[in-house]
Parts: sequence; C-alpha cells; structure tokens
Amino acid sequence: MCNLYNVTTSQAAIRDFTRAARDILGNMEPSIDVYPDRLAPIVRNAADGVRELAAVRWGLPSSRQALYEAASKRADKLRAKGKDVDFDDLLKMEPDGGTTNIRNTASQHWKRWLGVENRCVVPLTRFAEPDPASKPEGGRTPNAWFAGDASEPLMAFAGLWVKDWTSVRKVKEGLITTDLYAFLTCSPNSVVGAVHPKAMPVILKTADEIEAWLNLPWDEAKALQRPLPDDALIRLPSLS
Repeated sequence: MCNLYNVTTSQAAIRDFTRAARDILGNMEPSIDVYPDRLAPIVRNAADGVRELAAVRWGLPSSRQALYEAASKRADKLRAKGKDVDFDDLLKMEPDGGTTNIRNTASQHWKRWLGVENRCVVPLTRFAEPDPASKPEGGRTPNAWFAGDASEPLMAFAGLWVKDWTSVRKVKEGLITTDLYAFLTCSPNSVVGAVHPKAMPVILKTADEIEAWLNLPWDEAKALQRPLPDDALIRLPSLS
C-alpha cells in the first residue's frame, strides 16, 4: 500500500502535463513529501467542466461498514464501563482518517465515484513502499522508492475525488467538510512486486493516458487500472 509519495516539480509543469486550465492551488513548495490525510496537488474535473489544479486532502471516505464496525467496538467498550451510548451520534462522530488506495472498483462503495465528474490525476515524481527485507535488526523499516527513470520525471496516479464530504478526520478537529481524494491500485509489476507483492499504484505516464482517464466512460477508462510494464519504472537508490 502506497502511503508516501513525493512531488518535486513546478505548478507550471503540472499544468502543462495535465492540461489544467485553472490553477487554485496557491503557492506550491518545490518539493513535497505527501503522507495520508495531508493536502496535496491534484488535477480534477471540476463541477463547471473546467480542468482544475487544486490542493485536496488525501484519503477518500472509508466504507460505512468499516465505520460501523469501529463505532460498535467503541460503543461496547463504553458500555462495559457502565456508560450510556447514543450509537447514532457515536457513528456520526467516528474518526475516519480516510482510505488512501482503491483496489476493488467493483465495490458499491467506490462505484458511485467512478464517473468522469469524480476523476482526478495526482502528480508525483516518485513513490515509496515499505521494504521489510532491508530492515536492519532492531531498526525501522526503510522505504524503497520508485520512479519513471533516474531523472524522476513527472507522472500521475489515476485518482478519484469527492467534494464537500462531512466527517471527523481527527478527533481534535471534530466534524469538518472538505474535498478528498485517493488513487487506484492494481497488481504490481516485477519491479514493485519484489518489495510489495500485493499491489502498486495505477500510474499514468503520458498526456494521452491522462486524457483517457479524465474523459472516457468507465467501461473504457477501467483498462488503465493495470501495472506499468517492468521497463517503465525503476527502483531508485536508497533514499531513506
């Protein structure tokens, strides 16, 4: 599961690569390490039909079932302490840090957001997967980093976004309404699979692929949920 990636580029380069017509991002740092639940640049199909570069929070809403199960466990613990529980209120306020990676696009939870109006692309120059095989004894698990080639060219994850979702992301924030995004995953190629055999992000390397993802109906666009060829991605020398 990819829960860390880097964007080292300029806003102008992102606009040119994705053909974004409107930029509401603000000032972007020249290099950004992006972690879950952080704001990051995406290019989305906005409601008025304009392709837009914007800062959006990483992590789409988790399924209602997952939140229901989490709230039920919390309710059981409270009841065990003799406390009264308003389960509807507990469920409403159940923290949801978000789902960062989407694999099963046949799920009813995700199907409602597969249309063109909820498509986005997520700029990146490299992404990380934990590498347990390189973990030193008694140390932390390092990351393996991957890029299009040694020059770390600009690429994009195939993503989905939702507008004005109301939820509790963090307890200290309480109930908020914000835009959210995540990106698709697929089976890995051999480059990523050597480190993370379960999945890799769905990556778009060309302007034509970006156009297809943002414009085609789902029955055609879903063909892009595939691993990159082995020669289209490299593992970078150790960065962390």
